[in-house]
Amino acid sequence: MVKPSASNPLDSLVDLACRDGVDVRPTLLRVVTDLYVQKPNHSTEEETQFVELALGLIEAVDAQTRTIVSATLAGYPGTPAAVLERLASPNTGNNGIRLEPSQNDLTSLFFSAPAEERRLILVNLDVAASKPARRIMPVASELIRRLESAALNRNPGEFSRVLERALGVDRDLAEKITADDHGEPIIVAARAIGMKFDVLQRILLFLNPVIGQSARQIYKLTRLFEELSAESAEYMLTIWRTTARRRSVHAPVYWNDERPGLRPNPKSTSRHAIETDARPARFKINER
Repeated sequence: MVKPSASNPLDSLVDLACRDGVDVRPTLLRVVTDLYVQKPNHSTEEETQFVELALGLIEAVDAQTRTIVSATLAGYPGTPAAVLERLASPNTGNNGIRLEPSQNDLTSLFFSAPAEERRLILVNLDVAASKPARRIMPVASELIRRLESAALNRNPGEFSRVLERALGVDRDLAEKITADDHGEPIIVAARAIGMKFDVLQRILLFLNPVIGQSARQIYKLTRLFEELSAESAEYMLTIWRTTARRRSVHAPVYWNDERPGLRPNPKSTSRHAIETDARPARFKINER
């Protein structure tokens, strides 16, 4: 797919939104808003781009989307007045209701979106973002080998544990990426960590039977892998990590330190728990 021209992002995004009868304007508005509030300060150019995009999309989206966007911007200082006025005007359906900051973020938006909207978000992420993400160094080849081995052994538990380390995300997100039946999160992970195409194909075939048994789905995912730039994948990974940090503010320091009997030495005990948990899975695979 040809990416929209950065010289006229609003017209390009609206064209994408209406293409093939798929209206992704609500998703695009929430994407642009979530990306905007993740930065504490913006240049004049960045703010102008956001205002143009937001004002053009607000008129075309449903009341629920406007409410979500209003909630997201309510807790963000320095939101452009023009955007707030448009959201609060009587013909937008917001009725001037004061809303608390929303818990919705781009991570939850991405995972809740259907496949075509996910694809549009990913391949056009560098249009919505003000600047590309900092390049992330490819992970060690040993981690990729372990990911492939876990997939070939149909061991999603081990795959998510290795993926957690490879991506630098929390356990819940690693498991969510692994268990996703559409497959786009795996594509993001593969592109971000520098996985080779043939390794990805084997992982898609064996890791998740919902994906592996659908030739059409594997074809779409491999096409997405070819379309997706490393910069866009790395930007999405950065967003995932940012979301995890925000959610961990009220979480325990160690992911399992609230379990009974683990407080005296959480580091050594959690390592033993992971090894114990992984051992039965490998044993069962060997017996097949």
